[in-house]
Amino acid sequence: MESGAVLFLQSVRKICPDIPDYELSQFESKYTFEKLNKKDFFLQSGKVQTAIGFVVSGLVRSSFIDNDGNEITVGFYSEGDYATHYPSFITQQPSKYSIQCLEPTTMVCISYENLQWIYGQLPGFERYGRLIAEEILKRQQTRIESFIFQTAEERYIDFTKHHSALFNRISISHLCSFLGIERQTLTRIRQKLAHQ
Repeated sequence: MESGAVLFLQSVRKICPDIPDYELSQFESKYTFEKLNKKDFFLQSGKVQTAIGFVVSGLVRSSFIDNDGNEITVGFYSEGDYATHYPSFITQQPSKYSIQCLEPTTMVCISYENLQWIYGQLPGFERYGRLIAEEILKRQQTRIESFIFQTAEERYIDFTKHHSALFNRISISHLCSFLGIERQTLTRIRQKLAHQ
């Protein structure tokens, strides 16, 4: 078994330790590996997401184009994260988002059809799916609320606290876009925090 598969199955076990071994071995036959290069798209805006992707190694960025033609970053997904526009995936409707690799990336992919089969045949994975969906929903809610209840500085501090490992892997422009701030504002925030 390749190391990516081991990492993925360990993450499944961590979330749902009670899944029986026979379900896990059937589950193994239902996913594939996809290797992507830097700048490759895992999902393109306007297309249906046909498979959900678990990042084994690498880093991807989720974004959309606003009404003024600006590209807005909405998320970064690194090792151990699911890269998905979940509403598009579960409804099999075209996505408004793109998911693009910032680094060479390897993913474990489960197609929509295979996921439906897994839920129907392997009861332990229904709970796993629910917990993953809840985690995705919590992240989305946290992001929405950060723009409602936090200042730009608080969003930046929050990002440094929870995503410090990503700092040297993402560009300043992508970070500013994600935080919803101008580059000069980020510079001011960093200078202010450096003097505190």
